[in-house]
Amino acid sequence: MKKKICILGMGYIGLPTAGILATKGLSILGVDTNKKVVETINEGKIHITEPDLDLFIRAAVSSGNLRAALEPEPSEIFIIAVPTPFKENHKPDMTFVESATESIVPVLQKGNLVILESTSPPGTCEKIVAPILARSKLDIGKDVFIAHCPERVLPGQIMREVVENDRIIGGINPESTRKARELYESFTKGQIFETDATTAEMVKLVENSFRDVNIAFANELSMICERLSLNVWEVIELANRHPRVKILRPGPGVGGHCIAVDPWFIVDACPEEARLIKTARLVNDDKPQWVIRRVKDAAERFKRPIIALLG
Repeated sequence: MKKKICILGMGYIGLPTAGILATKGLSILGVDTNKKVVETINEGKIHITEPDLDLFIRAAVSSGNLRAALEPEPSEIFIIAVPTPFKENHKPDMTFVESATESIVPVLQKGNLVILESTSPPGTCEKIVAPILARSKLDIGKDVFIAHCPERVLPGQIMREVVENDRIIGGINPESTRKARELYESFTKGQIFETDATTAEMVKLVENSFRDVNIAFANELSMICERLSLNVWEVIELANRHPRVKILRPGPGVGGHCIAVDPWFIVDACPEEARLIKTARLVNDDKPQWVIRRVKDAAERFKRPIIALLG
């Protein structure tokens, strides 16, 4: 009998993961609260743009290994891949994770494994997921196993990177880690590294915070060089001639979802200690406004300026 896996959240992580697992011969139920999304998937089509994803979903649905629904059903493994945005004052909004976890409780069975893939503040598995699942009256860690395995993919390369990238797996106990590893070993070519759930949650945040801080240095340097009437590109090129210096190229800020959000989760958890991380976020958030001011200043020299935006 095929192992049944329920994936909650049919977005840029959940849907590709569903397609890949289904093509591996597993029985996948994709759950989403959007009825239109559910109908689109059941037609063998996709509602997001990602190279090669349509081929995987069409094949998965045609084979009968993938179907979508509005509510979860009894399964052996549950994967939570829902959004984790932030609210006002950059406070983490865990509403989607909480709702997804609560929807699992009525169908939870002894021996189930629940994996959180959503990027989350440190302690989410221990403080949010585990207490909610405990409402099932099953023994967490003995009857029900919980692990965090953060996604680390780049849009446009998701179908390849879901399989090839290294994975960090952290369970709430060693048995949870072992069970989660068995799943990812079935389709992952990258190395798998084991740790505990909270460390795994922190690792993902640290990865993107590291990138954010480095980008902020380059962006701030560009503003400093502008004030000093220096060519930032030349400064960086010459500084990078040092064998232990590798300054990034400055830009108009930081794009995408992860880098602009994840650092705030660390700031929220440790506001007194995360001073550099917070400053980097503020620098990168302000850079688009700096660019706009520079464009407006340049445009004032013309009566009817024509401005071209590339990218």
